[in-house]
Amino acid sequence: MTDVFGLSHKDAGPATGQARHEQVVFCSDERSGLHAIIAIHNTALGPGLGGTRFYPYESEQAALADVLNLSRAMAYKNALAGLDLGGGKAVIIGDPAKDKSEALLRAYGRFVQSLGGRYYTACDVGTYSEDMDIVARECSYVTGRTLANGGAGDSSILTALGVFQGMRAAAEHAYGTPTLRGRRVGVEGVGKVGHRLVGHLIEDGAEVVVCDVSERAVERLRRIHPRVEVVADRLELTAADLDVYAPCALGGALDDETVARLRATIVCGGANNQLGHPGVEKQLADRGILYAPDYVVNSGGVIQVADEIRGFNMERAQAKAIQIYDTTLKIFSSAAEDGVPPAVAADRLAERRMSEVGRIRGIWLGH
Repeated sequence: MTDVFGLSHKDAGPATGQARHEQVVFCSDERSGLHAIIAIHNTALGPGLGGTRFYPYESEQAALADVLNLSRAMAYKNALAGLDLGGGKAVIIGDPAKDKSEALLRAYGRFVQSLGGRYYTACDVGTYSEDMDIVARECSYVTGRTLANGGAGDSSILTALGVFQGMRAAAEHAYGTPTLRGRRVGVEGVGKVGHRLVGHLIEDGAEVVVCDVSERAVERLRRIHPRVEVVADRLELTAADLDVYAPCALGGALDDETVARLRATIVCGGANNQLGHPGVEKQLADRGILYAPDYVVNSGGVIQVADEIRGFNMERAQAKAIQIYDTTLKIFSSAAEDGVPPAVAADRLAERRMSEVGRIRGIWLGH
């Protein structure tokens, strides 16, 4: 069963206003256990691109709220990454450890294919490149595939690189030098992105302290980087004497209590939708904390998987991910000039590109 709501849903964005979605599709295949939602926020710049999150949501309403927010963020992320792609996202409701199967993933692929190229999918929380290979057996609009199947492989490689470039830009803006050498950086979440970010930071000469709900993830990190300091939980980490706080777990890390507790000068991490609610970006600015908008600095992953659409080339994708440094600096400069928080400045730049370039798509080509 597919239920399509054209122009019928609104959601509050991470920093500004509300925006309608173009299309929301509910997908169900009882035999395989598939229950999924695909949200396409905006196709002004091109087809929507965003990953598929496989997660045991409490309810369909919770899943819907998440996919609406995530797809909106993807529209803004893709715009500021300089991609000719719009915003889309999908969620599969269930426990990937128990519910994921070949039949379910192939059924999901059929639903993505039914959209005729309006949405390209990729990996996200709970899904991997190997899963995308299975989805691709029923669908032509899949990125984030394995290297063996012509894909880009693990997108956390360039996600982490992009976050590091954004952090360098934040250091340049805050301290006058684009390095984390000698700075104390707290990384919350050392999974796919976080553990790679730690590697970049240590290579740059930073002092790193981490926490993660998974002891296995921490142990893996300590085997590679034994000098990394570990604290018990995010409460201890966010209250620590840090120069930079890097949230790299799930969204909503920056709530009222966390912002009030933070002692860091900079917030820059890989997690999506870090602002707990609209207005948090102003609280950060009022406290003198420089916030690097999450959808700007963590766009390296979408740059990596988007490059697959025309035939993946790592050097080309990496060069584009490194440009996140310049984009982040531009946002900080624009925010200072306009007297607004960086999150607001980033939204404005993304909206301007969607409006200006999207308008050009309206020029008639005669066919």
